[in-house]
Amino acid sequence: MREQYDLILVGAGLANGLIALRLRQLQPQLRILLLESQTHPAGNHTWSFHRDDLTAAQFRWLEPCISARWPGYQVRFPDLRRNVTGEYCSIASEAFARHLCTVLGDDLRTATPVSVVAPGSVTLADGQVLTARAVIDGRGLQAVPHLRLGYQAFVGQEWQLAQPHGLQQPILMDATVDQQAGYRFVYTLPLSADRLLIEDTHYINQSALDEAQARRNITEYAQQHGWTPLELLREERGSLPITLSGDIDRFWQQQRGQPCSGLRAGLFHATTGYSLPAAVALAEIIARDLPADAAHLSQRIETFARQHWREQRFFRLLNRMLFLAGRPENRWRVMQRFYRLDAGLISRFYAGQLQLRDKARILCGKPPVPVGEAVRALLQTSPIPGKK
Repeated sequence: MREQYDLILVGAGLANGLIALRLRQLQPQLRILLLESQTHPAGNHTWSFHRDDLTAAQFRWLEPCISARWPGYQVRFPDLRRNVTGEYCSIASEAFARHLCTVLGDDLRTATPVSVVAPGSVTLADGQVLTARAVIDGRGLQAVPHLRLGYQAFVGQEWQLAQPHGLQQPILMDATVDQQAGYRFVYTLPLSADRLLIEDTHYINQSALDEAQARRNITEYAQQHGWTPLELLREERGSLPITLSGDIDRFWQQQRGQPCSGLRAGLFHATTGYSLPAAVALAEIIARDLPADAAHLSQRIETFARQHWREQRFFRLLNRMLFLAGRPENRWRVMQRFYRLDAGLISRFYAGQLQLRDKARILCGKPPVPVGEAVRALLQTSPIPGKK
């Protein structure tokens, strides 16, 4: 007789991990199973967010997962250096994985590759079939012919240093560096007095990054700041989607009724690529809705994702200005201008909660790119260049 679950989650990344944790908190009686193809859950990532991205209630249940937090951060540009107040938090995948293992126990299975995912069943690579009232696919962004994307590509290295680094807060963007192929900045998290995560980050048109060059950039950046790397503790790399435009109807038709989460559901901030706030919100929705069948759950997720898409319209407009107007090596000017704005507006920007006056403030005045190119970029809304 086949074992029947209330919910199977395929892929033990951030989104599915948060869903599992919230279900354990609110509905511990449900039979859930979290599957991961790799030998450990959560991959090799650092997920960061601003405290104001979440409600007070959301922050309370997420707080045990937080690895580090700071009261503010700094940004650096050729003509601007600014300290911004507001708590900034990070979750290290290693700590998140430990928390998942502790909370879920045997309901988390690693080293379990999957060959077929369906709304009500999962076929494992060894041929075993697991059934559930609903299955959520959280295995990351799939091929997206119906979205037009740029990318935030990065290589990050966590270093144990020979001496203390002296940083008291993160540097979210240091764009005083050579811009190379596009908008480039270095992102630095002070994880302890003598431990740093340094990420070489590029907003570029293609997902591939020259990783060897990125490593050289990190070494050079450390040398310029007088930091002496002693031991490389880990390296992470990634390419976050930055949405310029798309066809949301065709995107969801592609899902064919399969419940999904995280990047696979298009749930990320269109400009920053940050996915944690949307993942927290989706975890709460699913924890309230279960038990439910796959059809209901798929519709509920799609409704939430479509609302998120509508709310992100202005951010896609800004992305087109960033990626399609002006020269790539001058993209930093757009961000420098943005960081001169009011701190409250900046906070609402990251939270995806811009008010009408915020949008007007961002767009008013002389744009930091050629006006004609800016107008053409704003009008390009088709998913694929040249297609209506």
